[in-house]
Formats: sequence, C-alpha cells, structure tokens
Amino acid sequence: MALVLVTGASTGLGLATVTALADAGHDVVLHARHARHAGRVEDRGVLDRMREVVYGDLSRLDETLRVAERADAIGRFDAVVHNAGVLHGPDVLAVNVVAPYVLMAAMTPPRRSICLSSSMHLSGSTRLDPEALVGRRGTYSDSKLYVTALAMALAARYPDQMAHAVDPGWVPTRMGGPSAPDDLDEGHRTQEWLATAEEEEITPRSGGYWHHRRTRRPHRAALDARFQDALIGMLEGHTGLTLPS
Repeated sequence: MALVLVTGASTGLGLATVTALADAGHDVVLHARHARHAGRVEDRGVLDRMREVVYGDLSRLDETLRVAERADAIGRFDAVVHNAGVLHGPDVLAVNVVAPYVLMAAMTPPRRSICLSSSMHLSGSTRLDPEALVGRRGTYSDSKLYVTALAMALAARYPDQMAHAVDPGWVPTRMGGPSAPDDLDEGHRTQEWLATAEEEEITPRSGGYWHHRRTRRPHRAALDARFQDALIGMLEGHTGLTLPS
C-alpha cells in the first residue's frame, strides 16, 4: 500500500487518478485548489475514501508552500503525482512549472515523482526567460517542456529516487474538451502504475517519458543537463528555494 499525493485532483485526470488509487487500496491525499472545488466530488463518495484532503492555490507561492507544509505533516510520500495544470492564461507557468518545483524543494523528497507532460512539449521554446515568471507570461507548450526537463533533472540528480514524465494524451476532460480523441482511462493508468508498481516492473527505473506505459523520446532539451541546470537556476532565483542537496 502506497501513500500518494495527487495535485489538482478534484476534476478530470486527477480525480480519475485518486479514485483508481483508492480502489486499489492505496492511501491517497487529494489536493484541490479550494474546499468548494473538492466539494463537487462529495456525491461520489471520493472524499470519504481519501487519507487527507489538502487545499491551496498553486498559482500562488505562499499557498503552494502551505500545501507542502500540510502534506509533509502527513508523512513521507511514496509518490507525488504533479497533475495540476492550466492550459491558458497568466497562471500557466506558475501552476504547471513553478508549483511542482516548489513542492519538490519544500517537501521531504518522495520516493517517486511523476510529472504530467504533454506531446505539446515538443513545440516548447528552449529560451528561458525569468521575466516570464515574474510577468506571468508563457505558453502551455513551454510549460510542459520545462516540467518534462524538471522530471529528467530529478532522475539524473537523485538516483536513489524515481522520477518520470507522462504524456496522458488528449483526453476528454474539462481541459481537453468533449471532442478529445484519446481514452480517459488510459489517460491516468500510466501515472498510477509509475506511482505504485514494483520497481523491477518499470524500465527505465527512472527518467522515462511515457505515453500509455510505453516510453517515447522527449524533446532533446529535456535531456540536456545544461538546459536542466539553467531551468533549475531560474526557478531557484524566482522562488528563493533550492532542491535538496
């Protein structure tokens, strides 16, 4: 039985992920932006099956730090699934990139980190602009390239842990829209498997970019140590937080 935190889990892929994890008997901590968001799933009995529910707006540094503090008080996680995401608007980089970094830096390191990527990361820009973080500019494609590189950097820096990125496909969630062609069930199965499967079942053990439990090659910048270091340096400067030594 694993202790797993899933961010952005009151709707869509996050909700499907926590539901499936609970069905499999795992201890699950559901993160939602506000209590009213989590309240939308009460009729399904999901909240009653969660180990804990933590709240916080991941577009805000202070609230993300509080999420980290509250989650850390529960114990060391076997896995954290960085699922929360924004498609458009001023919070894209804050939620999709800065928040995962802050949780990685502020929490006791989990045994496994799974970052939600997208095939759109392949068209992301490799130009790192610290002003984009301050001015809340940035595209979804950029954000997914950055978070994919962040997962690959974790895998390289911390060989005793496991870190992966997952492209769940274009699935029919609120973000993906009702006409999205990919399968919603397949959209969450890979991250559940990476969070809970025996290590020997997962190849590569760490540093994989996955789509439906098959590895694919990510953008070459995501595997570039210089790009990874520059990205982490930019996030350190923006947040004032450093990853564990």
